[in-house]
Amino acid sequence: QVQLVESGGGLVQAGGSLRLSCAASRPRRTSNSDAMGWFRQAPGKEREFVAAITWITYYGDSVKGRFTISRDNAKNTVYLQMNSLKPEDTAVYYCAADGDIVRVRAGTGEYWGQGTQVTVSP
Repeated sequence: QVQLVESGGGLVQAGGSLRLSCAASRPRRTSNSDAMGWFRQAPGKEREFVAAITWITYYGDSVKGRFTISRDNAKNTVYLQMNSLKPEDTAVYYCAADGDIVRVRAGTGEYWGQGTQVTVSP
């Protein structure tokens, strides 16, 4: 069983930056083979893939060049650095984890956090 806890959300002006964290509680240390990712969901919209990571990184088209996903396995934590934020980035951001990167990227990962709200004002 893996529990995921997101943090770092908040209110920021357009053009600003935020860094989200997702701490995973596991019975063992996280490794690069543990796929982790971020999704977001805005009101009235479908959940959208943002980024994922194993040994390599993956990004959704809408965030490429602005967001960076990284991980610190010693801390069992994955991060999402969000720069040049836009009002359309406003959403609840969810962390996901699974042993299979395909499932994480597809949004069918086994474990999910409760989400953290990101609001970008114009």
